[in-house]
Amino acid sequence: MRKTIVLIHLFLAAFVAPALLLVGISGGLYLLGVKGELQSSEIVLPADAVLDFESPELEADVRALLARVDSAAEFEYLRLRPGLVQTRPTSREYLEFALTDDGLALTRQVPDLQKSMIELHKGHGPLAFKTYQKAVAISLLFIVVSGVWLGITSPGLRRKTLLTSVIGLLLFVFLALA
Repeated sequence: MRKTIVLIHLFLAAFVAPALLLVGISGGLYLLGVKGELQSSEIVLPADAVLDFESPELEADVRALLARVDSAAEFEYLRLRPGLVQTRPTSREYLEFALTDDGLALTRQVPDLQKSMIELHKGHGPLAFKTYQKAVAISLLFIVVSGVWLGITSPGLRRKTLLTSVIGLLLFVFLALA
């Protein structure tokens, strides 16, 4: 059984490695102040263009309006905020509808690589990628639990594993509450 757990642990670690690299690189750069950039461009809307942001048919209304002004626009779902509707995913080119004093405004947003990675990191990517992220989360839980279990059940690693786990927990609690 131990050998099987080690194999699963290693295979899952290899499986989640790209996602962890994405999180480490994008998150690290973000914390260092490299947040990425958006290239914005306004799209002219017809004078009669309106959207009711409270409408239960908002997604269909957005699709219909986009068919009139930008037939190439694609999106999977919408993100609603007060006075703003974003097409998602935002990890690639997306659109923002905003209610302004002058009426409805539409802006095309094109993220650079870092901004795209940040959006994926935040869970704002395509629905299939979000499903992948859920699998990564479950895999990561197994990797951590199995790694600690393997260390604790190994006589030569027990003290080191427990000591490292306690130090990590104390540091986490200290920094989280500081």
